[in-house]
Amino acid sequence: MHDHTTSTTEDDHVYLSLAGATPGPEGEGRWAYGTGFADPLLGVDTALPAGLDGADLAAYCQMLGDDALILAQRLIEWCTRAPELEEEVALANLGLDLLGQARLLLTRAGQADGSGRTEDDLAYWREEHEFRNVRLVETPNGDFAYSIARLLLFSTARGALYEALGSHPDPVLAAVAVRGVKELAYHREYATAWTLRLGDGTPYSAERMQAGLDAVWPLLEELFTAHPVELRAGVDPAQLREPVLRELAAVIAEAGLTVPDVPPLATVLGRAGRDGVHTEALGPLLAELQVLARAHPGATW
Repeated sequence: MHDHTTSTTEDDHVYLSLAGATPGPEGEGRWAYGTGFADPLLGVDTALPAGLDGADLAAYCQMLGDDALILAQRLIEWCTRAPELEEEVALANLGLDLLGQARLLLTRAGQADGSGRTEDDLAYWREEHEFRNVRLVETPNGDFAYSIARLLLFSTARGALYEALGSHPDPVLAAVAVRGVKELAYHREYATAWTLRLGDGTPYSAERMQAGLDAVWPLLEELFTAHPVELRAGVDPAQLREPVLRELAAVIAEAGLTVPDVPPLATVLGRAGRDGVHTEALGPLLAELQVLARAHPGATW
């Protein structure tokens, strides 16, 4: 997950239109962590705060980091496949945002549990059952409407979670959350715009957007189902359920679509992604994600 990039000027930066030509009030544009822009952890004390259990904090950061890493991989799969070149660049940019979040969260996990594992160790050298992401992020991309529906659900829920984590006692997790809220607001804006465009477009585009929502909706409930680690080290996601559902319902109604009335995806004896129980889609995704690192152990690029 190394980010060996070359410096660029504002004039020749290929992503300038998406990063934002005019810096925000705090001097940052919309861009991924660790690519030459402001360091979100600059000046943050990385020592583990007293009273926080390191193992729980590590497990929680791993959960959040895995969510971001796996969805980043899915979004980047749209390169060369999106409906338009502009959307390829946009989706790649969103994926880089999530990859940046994953890097910081997985690095924090290795710090918090005292193992010294790096972001690369956790990304490339764990097996499928050791990943703790929710199943929503690992599902295949499907058509464009499906991916937009998935992004709408995830960005809305994760944005609400990061809002709550902005005051977390761990200064590193809080800093990641504060920065991540800004990025996820853009992700949600992008997904909302496409939901409205497709829902309020032609009968066929509305049909596809509704089908995308219907397909991803059973995976939403897992985002609100608390794992014991989340209750001990983070925020109870059940508290976010109602405000997130209200926000999603408002977007769906504005698009002229219907909130799906479908049951949640079944668990396996009460276990799901947070417990390492995944769909059959995660294995092939990890094989592609990890193949280069495993073929050349210890290499840098």
